Amino acid sequence: MISGSIVALVTPMFDDGSTDWESMDALLDMHIREGTGAIVSVGTTGESATLSVKEHCAVIAHTVKKVDGAIPVIAGTGANSTREAIELTAAAQAYGADACLLVTPYYNKPTQEGLYQHHKCIAEAVAIPQILYNVPGRTGVDMLPVTVGRLAGIENIIGIKEATGDLQRGREVLDICAGRMAVYSGDDETAAELILMGAKGNVSVTANVAPALMARLCQFALAGDTEKARELDARLRPLSKALFLESNPIPVKWAVARQGHIGGHLRLPMTELAKAYHEPLTSAMRALDLL
Repeated sequence: MISGSIVALVTPMFDDGSTDWESMDALLDMHIREGTGAIVSVGTTGESATLSVKEHCAVIAHTVKKVDGAIPVIAGTGANSTREAIELTAAAQAYGADACLLVTPYYNKPTQEGLYQHHKCIAEAVAIPQILYNVPGRTGVDMLPVTVGRLAGIENIIGIKEATGDLQRGREVLDICAGRMAVYSGDDETAAELILMGAKGNVSVTANVAPALMARLCQFALAGDTEKARELDARLRPLSKALFLESNPIPVKWAVARQGHIGGHLRLPMTELAKAYHEPLTSAMRALDLL
């Protein structure tokens, strides 16, 4: 089972928007070295919304090849078109990804029945293990626990990234999925508590900047070491908050660039981190000796 700290990896880019493959390779090496449990390739943090289908597939293929089985690669293949999601998921399977992460269809706001049929259709069309991704704050649609429970009965739907940040909701999802599929946090600020409640890991933005610390936090929580998990969580929380001072992935790309790992360029409509946020994010990084 995929578990622990699962980094939602940024996609390094040059100032013309093209992919910086050398920096990507260095990031992947770093995450393997620092104890990250798995890579999410081309999720929201990887700027999936502004990569073409060809670029999207190229990043997944490159990541799988570079990682070469050292840790699992989870390909972001969600779309608000069921047909497009099937095409991306089939491509990820062909490239050798270990699993796919499928966000709920955004903008067109399907019903709960529509969400069920969408994910059921993808699971039946492509055999690769699939992880649901519920993030209503970004998609405008909320997959309710009852719908998650229905989908948990499908064999190759193996988990859900629950990114509401609501621990009561997390408990409901854990209860309804018990023994049938894994639950992963998608919210760094509440991840430790959700793992202590029974989740299997954290799909993390913060891990881009603090991979070793997030890996340790997840290890403590998975081991049931409440004291150590909460102590480290308290240290990491200011950084996790600072990484959402503006829309993700604006702050995290700035932070990883500040560490010297990437150039920090984004594609429009994402823009560079506002200067007003440079100091608070820098301070949060310095407090953890990350600069």
